[in-house]
Amino acid sequence: MGPVTSPAEARESIGTAVGDLADGWDLAGELPVGLLRDLGARGLLCAQVATRYGGPGLSSAENGELTAYTGALCSSLRSVQTSQGMAAWTVGRLGDAEQRRRYLAALTGGELAAVAFSEPEAGSDLAAMTTRIRRDGDTLVVDGAKKWITAARYADHLVVFGRYEDDTATAADPVSGGRGGGGTDAAAVVVVPRDAPGVTVEPVADPLGCRAAGHSHLAFDGVRVPATALLGGGEFALSLLVTTALTYGRLSVAWGCTGILRACLKAAVRHASARKQFGVPLAGHQLVSRHLAELLVAERNATRACEHASRCWDERLPELPSAAVLAKHIGATGAAAGAASAVQVLASAGARDGHVVARAYRDAKLMEIIEGSNEISQLLLAEHALTTAG
Repeated sequence: MGPVTSPAEARESIGTAVGDLADGWDLAGELPVGLLRDLGARGLLCAQVATRYGGPGLSSAENGELTAYTGALCSSLRSVQTSQGMAAWTVGRLGDAEQRRRYLAALTGGELAAVAFSEPEAGSDLAAMTTRIRRDGDTLVVDGAKKWITAARYADHLVVFGRYEDDTATAADPVSGGRGGGGTDAAAVVVVPRDAPGVTVEPVADPLGCRAAGHSHLAFDGVRVPATALLGGGEFALSLLVTTALTYGRLSVAWGCTGILRACLKAAVRHASARKQFGVPLAGHQLVSRHLAELLVAERNATRACEHASRCWDERLPELPSAAVLAKHIGATGAAAGAASAVQVLASAGARDGHVVARAYRDAKLMEIIEGSNEISQLLLAEHALTTAG
């Protein structure tokens, strides 16, 4: 089957694929790889990829609503969507014409990708990254380690960020207009086949949330790949690379958190309407109805923040990076608090593995950590306030 052609078809395809299987995937800690490849071949894992590269070409707003819908059904699958979308966006933003044609066709043709940022000593502090990408004639040598890489367990391609070393580089940086000459801020992105000699993939055992998302630790020991795997042909400023990939990831996570809130609100309302205590439905008790109101507020706030950030994306507004951070922060904190409220409303009915709100409770907590922790988001938002207020 070819790529989907409309947001409605994309939503229907995701709904049919997930059905009532998400709890089983969560308990097993694994998504069916065949299903991921089928969804990928329909463009549903990176739906903003343009039609000329085999994707559906959805806008950020359309893809965001698809991401929220997926997140309401299965945060593990949504995490793979985020990973694939980040990989595709990074290739599209940094790659040359041939790399875009080759890799984007692969990512909309059933092949899977993971984006390797975090390291054992460089989580939020990406300036501390030590993975090295070294030019050696017509090849690149990759050495280093990455930690908690989403979807790496399933990936065919690893989009690896690292420090770049090439003392002979002379060509101009296609984005910033100049190279760092191997300086302290010189970084690069290379696409590494998962099965390349020297690559080790170690699945994370028993993750708290998004258990089926394929989180893995990676090691690169003298891994050699062709120089053509270096996106854009050379080095970039680290700050540019981080902003490029993380802005997509933050917005995708934000929409996914909106989906978590929608799932929790639906489950809590349904339970509070049907379950009776002291002769009246739970919803008739004011302290319970307060939880429902707070869930609704959180879902509406997250939706509006995501809609604004996606509008910034689609209209290419300069406030996009800060809008994405804001949406991610509102979505993640709201989802974590909202999932806790949903568990409180359902009580023992929702306090077991295999229930949607129990899964949401665990999944949402991870959202407060990935793609910039709550604390990092607050620091970035404070910096934005200092530079724009007054």
